[in-house]
Amino acid sequence: MTTSTQQDPMNLFRQLWGNMGFKMPGMVAPSFDPDDLEKQITDLKAVEGWLRMNISMLQMTIQGLEMQHSTLSTVKNFSDTIRASNGNPVDDGASDAPSIGDALQRATLWPWEVIQQVQEGVQKHLEEEVDRAENAVAAAAKAAAKSAPKAASKKAAPKAAAAKKPAH
Repeated sequence: MTTSTQQDPMNLFRQLWGNMGFKMPGMVAPSFDPDDLEKQITDLKAVEGWLRMNISMLQMTIQGLEMQHSTLSTVKNFSDTIRASNGNPVDDGASDAPSIGDALQRATLWPWEVIQQVQEGVQKHLEEEVDRAENAVAAAAKAAAKSAPKAASKKAAPKAAAAKKPAH
């Protein structure tokens, strides 16, 4: 053995690997130099970080597109529902832009429509209650009018009898 092999025990392995003359694809050629190994580890970690970042960006892009798709189909379904409730036929034409705008406008106004419906319901209920009360008062007045002549005649009878009695 030469003096360089005696001083560096890994030199023999380096020569054996180097003399094979081929590298397998996807395989990192083994190295026995610690500095070279550290450099390869650092490079591969940098590539790993770059790939992880790209995967994260790809996943975020996919999620964003899925959310956009979901939102568009929800708005389209909402628009179709609104058109169907208004009696307009649902068409699959290219005139979705104005109808989507109308649907969005109606969607922003729904709280006011609900408040208006509640107010109309309360007003109708109050009117019904007032009508019932008026009918009850009218019925009570009618009943009182029927019973008033009888009560007056009963009260008038004792007074008439007292008037017929001679005074002492």
